Amino acid sequence: MSGNIIIKNAAQVVTCKGFKAKQGREMSDLGIIENGAVIIRDGIVKEVGLSHEILDDFDTHGFTVMDAANKAVLPGFVDSHTHFVFGGYRADEFAWRLGGESYMEIMNRGGGIANTVRATRKASKDELARLGLKRLDSMLSFGVTTVEGKSGYGLDHDTEIKQLEVMKRLDGIHPVDIIPSFLGAHAVPPEFKGRSDEFIDLIIRMLPEIVEGKLAEFCDVFCEKNVFSVDQSQRLFLKAKALGLKLKIHADEMVQLGGSELAAKVGAVSADHLLKASDRGIINMARAGVVATLLPLTAFGLKEEFARGRHMIDQGCAVALATDLNPGSCFSESIPLVFALACLYMDLTPEEALTALTINGAAAIGRAHTIGSIDKGKLGDLVILEFPSYRFIPYHIGVNTVETVIKRGEIVFTKSLAFCDS
Repeated sequence: MSGNIIIKNAAQVVTCKGFKAKQGREMSDLGIIENGAVIIRDGIVKEVGLSHEILDDFDTHGFTVMDAANKAVLPGFVDSHTHFVFGGYRADEFAWRLGGESYMEIMNRGGGIANTVRATRKASKDELARLGLKRLDSMLSFGVTTVEGKSGYGLDHDTEIKQLEVMKRLDGIHPVDIIPSFLGAHAVPPEFKGRSDEFIDLIIRMLPEIVEGKLAEFCDVFCEKNVFSVDQSQRLFLKAKALGLKLKIHADEMVQLGGSELAAKVGAVSADHLLKASDRGIINMARAGVVATLLPLTAFGLKEEFARGRHMIDQGCAVALATDLNPGSCFSESIPLVFALACLYMDLTPEEALTALTINGAAAIGRAHTIGSIDKGKLGDLVILEFPSYRFIPYHIGVNTVETVIKRGEIVFTKSLAFCDS
């Protein structure tokens, strides 16, 4: 899918320019062009600049021309941490948490991840694909043009493969690009209770099949107290890396276990959650170029303290933001709420939050060279807002300000049409 489109007269073209993660103070540089224009040919950005400079005498034959007067044009958002392929829901557990039970207490009584595992094991591929398509449609409406999706609700060979195969199918039929991660080490299933080392061995034995089938680009692990230790996570990572998989890690979410330090040590592309990351771990990640992917919706939903986003940026980290859409701790794909929480409770500026959801989100999935900014040569993945500035995203708290989404030069979502009867 690719197309030819011209967007002109934009109040702002917010380029988020760059081809790698932005660290520290660099995150404030958005490369804004007022009264800007973008030319996309065959799905690729060919020109970006002032409207009068790049469009004077330009032959528009064969192009769709859109006038974006009084509107802001941004790169498509990159949601770099989700669990969107799953069966079943856990609304009851949300109520239990409101009643005072902790996430770990719910897990210990058979809820949490284990609950979703049971439902996902029962679900057919067709059912998971149907649910996945619905969630992708919603993400697209929020301006997401690329999403990372994790397995991890099978915790056995067949269901983990089933989740990855469903994502591969969806990637072929939906406008949103899907970057798959193998999260077989998401929890210890009941049948392996007390035998987590044996379960890690099982996950390691699955790696060659996943690599040969091109079912995942990343290997992820939930490195957490009472789940998988730093040593177990490192053992899995060394095997995955040797087979060519890139690395992600759920790190230091509930307790300060050392996951952020491990991420720097093994060269992970990103370390995610990081609510309890140590000062040393943050410094090590900044030095190693690990993207710190923060998930404020999850902290919000669990009523936990937020990750120290301001401190991480001040220490030179490249910070990304993502939704963590999942059926338990964060059943939400709301990009505007992520943006607002990051600004209000993690002390990111609107400029830093936008960088975190675009070029740094792209870097968190190894795609900063092709998406995440409006640069010549990159994919023509754009978002047009209803308002003249990106600052309306956190200002209009929790409300979707996206009017139009363009993927590879094709209009794939328009808000005005989304509410019309088919």
